[in-house]
Amino acid sequence: MTTLLSHRKFAILVLLSFFATLSHQATPPPNPRLKNAYFALLAWKHSITEDPRGFTSNWYGYDVCNYTGVFCAPALDDPDVTTVAGIDLNHGNISGSLPEDMGLLTDLALFHINTNKFCGTVPKSFEKLRLLYELDISNNRFSGDFPSVVLSLPSLKFLDIRFNQFNGSIPSKLYDLKLDAIFVNNNLFQITFPKNLGNSPVSVIVFANNKINGCLPSSIKKMAKTLNEIILQNVSLSGCLTSDIGSLKNLTVFDVSFNSLVGLLPESIEEMKSLEQLNIAHNKFSGDIPDSICSLPRLQNFTYSYNYFEGEPKICLKLKDKDDKKNCIPDRPKQREEKECKAFYTRPVNCRGCGDPPPPPPPPPKEHWFPPYGYFTSPPLKH
Repeated sequence: MTTLLSHRKFAILVLLSFFATLSHQATPPPNPRLKNAYFALLAWKHSITEDPRGFTSNWYGYDVCNYTGVFCAPALDDPDVTTVAGIDLNHGNISGSLPEDMGLLTDLALFHINTNKFCGTVPKSFEKLRLLYELDISNNRFSGDFPSVVLSLPSLKFLDIRFNQFNGSIPSKLYDLKLDAIFVNNNLFQITFPKNLGNSPVSVIVFANNKINGCLPSSIKKMAKTLNEIILQNVSLSGCLTSDIGSLKNLTVFDVSFNSLVGLLPESIEEMKSLEQLNIAHNKFSGDIPDSICSLPRLQNFTYSYNYFEGEPKICLKLKDKDDKKNCIPDRPKQREEKECKAFYTRPVNCRGCGDPPPPPPPPPKEHWFPPYGYFTSPPLKH
């Protein structure tokens, strides 16, 4: 995620500086698109109840290109026409809502209002923002159902609605969109992974701190070419990880910490040669950690504390950042008590239909074993 966000920050700075330069080129009287933008921004200002840092204090008059946080650029369909192409009111601590008039900003490509106190919902009129490329409304107080209006935005690539109070389910159609990044973490969603999850071409997807029922669908293998980071921290996952995980060979970050996953750690993780950060802490994994996982060429951080592992290869101890406390590993410090480990291993592993482990081998035959009476269609012959 760090790499993606750093590239995004650089791109945004370039875009905003470009928009800012062009903003001062706007001359009155405004063209019809800037007039529409004026009416939209005026309506928005009236819906703002608190602006402690004065971001909107100069929002008056038709020269919208000089408003704080508003950036203008030539229209894509007519370079001779100046339009409002970007809005950035990040970290303003602004209270208010988004009015339906926002749909008048039809040339908007970037809409960033993270870290404010906006509430309510995303207006249905956003469906008119056909050029919207990045939507970041994170860290606000939006609520209600998933803002399904985003499903009708054909140009959208970056969706960030994390740290709000959205609830209910997430439409499966979201994973059919050509998005590059999805951040829905830290909301109140209660979802089940749909079968089409693997259709998404995203490079980053973060579900953390919601509630997810069921298993990771096998279709996740289809994300192998694009997916770089997936974070499933604290989402109530249970069952076992399947070997399908190993198909994600471009993955750099894999985080399933703070769940209730059980069973063995799949050896197929050894195929994830790009993996840099692996966090499986605070689960109920058991058995031995495969040597090949700690031998991954790019692995920097491996956190597997608060599980029930009983075997740890020496190569894992050589990793720069690791955490193995609160397991059942002999001769390692800060492990669980022996009686706790014994009690855990007396209980069978229940994968709950997610990656069921192979059945145990049948017991060896006794020395003079004969099939029981009734095994054949007729009684066994007497000698």
